[in-house]
Amino acid sequence: MVEIGIPHGELRKQPNSLHCFACGVDNAFGLQIHFYDNGKDEVRASYTVPEHFQGYPGMVHGGVVATMLDELLGRAVMAQDPTYFMVSAKLTVRYRKPVPIGHPLQLLGKVLRRRGRISTSQAEIRLADGTLCAEAEGTLVHLEGFDIEANQLDELGWKIYPDHPDLDGIGVGNDTT
Repeated sequence: MVEIGIPHGELRKQPNSLHCFACGVDNAFGLQIHFYDNGKDEVRASYTVPEHFQGYPGMVHGGVVATMLDELLGRAVMAQDPTYFMVSAKLTVRYRKPVPIGHPLQLLGKVLRRRGRISTSQAEIRLADGTLCAEAEGTLVHLEGFDIEANQLDELGWKIYPDHPDLDGIGVGNDTT
């Protein structure tokens, strides 16, 4: 996997929804991750997975790891247009090391290819020291006829929400440590 790098000063915050499991700000059962992109083809977030998403003791459940990677794949494509929604057609996950509960993580996604309605992206989850824990590659497809009008997006709560007040302000996620 190619290492992904986005200078912090060039990031912009992406919209969140109200109820999405990965990003929904009103989903008390979800991850509530905030994502930042470079405006072209890369996305990142910082995140500390809370205890209630534990699988084996001290480790993030593998399904939650796959969810974070899947979200990164689609969010990378959205870097150019945050209203261009795609769905995963294929997701290949490689679990390299257990992802620890309660430790700061760096989530990274990058578009590899765009061809018409189909895109291929890659994603990674790394520890703060750079250790690769999990990676994915996926094929995403834009669903024709699924375009949402701006007023519908607003009704669905798809917008940029303020960061949590405890964040350091560098624009890299909702790390709660």
